Amino acid sequence: MDLVVRAARAVTAAGEGPATLGVDGGRIVVLEQGIVDLPGTRVVELSADEVLLPGLVDTHVHVNDPGRAEWEGFETATRAAAAGGVTTIVDMPLNSLPPTVDVAALEVKRKAASGRTHVDVGFWGGAIPGNISDLRPLYDAGVFGFKCFLLHSGVDEFPPLDPADLDAALRELASFDALMIVHAEDSEAIDAAPDPHGEKYTDFLGSRPRGAENLAITHVIEAARRTGARAHVLHLSSSDALPLIASARREGVALSAETCPHYLSFVAEEIRDGATQFKCCPPIREAANRELLWQGLADGVIDTIVSDHSPCTPELKRFDTGDFGLAWGGISSLQLGLPAVWTQARQRGFGLADVVRWMAERPAAQVGMTRKGHLAVGYDADFSVFAPDEAFVVDVAALKHRNPVSAYDQRPLAGVVRGTWLRGSPVTGDEPRGELLTRGNC
Repeated sequence: MDLVVRAARAVTAAGEGPATLGVDGGRIVVLEQGIVDLPGTRVVELSADEVLLPGLVDTHVHVNDPGRAEWEGFETATRAAAAGGVTTIVDMPLNSLPPTVDVAALEVKRKAASGRTHVDVGFWGGAIPGNISDLRPLYDAGVFGFKCFLLHSGVDEFPPLDPADLDAALRELASFDALMIVHAEDSEAIDAAPDPHGEKYTDFLGSRPRGAENLAITHVIEAARRTGARAHVLHLSSSDALPLIASARREGVALSAETCPHYLSFVAEEIRDGATQFKCCPPIREAANRELLWQGLADGVIDTIVSDHSPCTPELKRFDTGDFGLAWGGISSLQLGLPAVWTQARQRGFGLADVVRWMAERPAAQVGMTRKGHLAVGYDADFSVFAPDEAFVVDVAALKHRNPVSAYDQRPLAGVVRGTWLRGSPVTGDEPRGELLTRGNC
């Protein structure tokens, strides 16, 4: 075999325990529960304080390349992913120019990414008014599903779907069993809320009320029920919606939901006025809300944790004024998701097997990846070496994404990624070896 890895601690389908992996041709060909002697061209033995984890799968990443590569690019985003133990990302269809709303735009995106990725990269398509005829061709070209907004997306070239457009798009996707992922905030509810302006975080929070999120999720549930389509709620921040999601599932609606490390880590009460690095939409809410999101994960109502890495240039965060109304919304966290989640999860009695389920197994399953997200025979040999008990303080200048902005700067976290391997080879950040993925072929 090309590679043998022996780990006193590994997270596999059997749980956490000793394991030996054999890798050949980029795939796991042997998995033994326990430390055994296997022949290999290269043998790696993990230290006692290290755990072997499957490579994480982050299905919510804004790379912004091409068109806004000064915000983020494929080389920098995928270096950051690898540094955080993420071996597969799925790139969002907006903030790049052109947005990925037809096959021609997908080809532009793939050309921009080709030969520049340090981890594997797939792509979402976009659903916007007027592009229903483009959805099936995009799906056949390999996108993993489709994203839509129910309110202004922040960029004019990716407009939202109104209720009639949403129904029409869902009916089309149901005809070939494609997934719709939805930014669920109600535009009318937000238009009726106070305008965000100035430095006070409480004012910004009031401009994106829970009710807007809850109402939009109700619309998504009913539209999915009417059309029979599969729908997924993006970046859930309102714990009020958890009973709605649970009830819809019990009634047979094909609905899933994700949340993000920032909603599980930060609380509104601790965000300083003018700290626009914390601005995201929907917003970070109160401490009690955070605990209910954790309970939603424990109960299985929330399926996955993904980054929603949405970077921009420092100027767009408006640190000069601290005005939440003017600042771009988005948290840069692609490299930090694993330690951020682990820091909070361990305090609440969760284990690494839980984190792997939320951040590797279920995201891969959600998008139909059959060779990602597990340490198992037949899967790609994508994994990370994680030291869960080593602590560090985040230094934003040392992170790999393009611009030195992150809400996690100077935050102490538990867990250090000491190495990441893609198809049986270490990711060094020097030679891009990532592949561009298509649905049904990964």
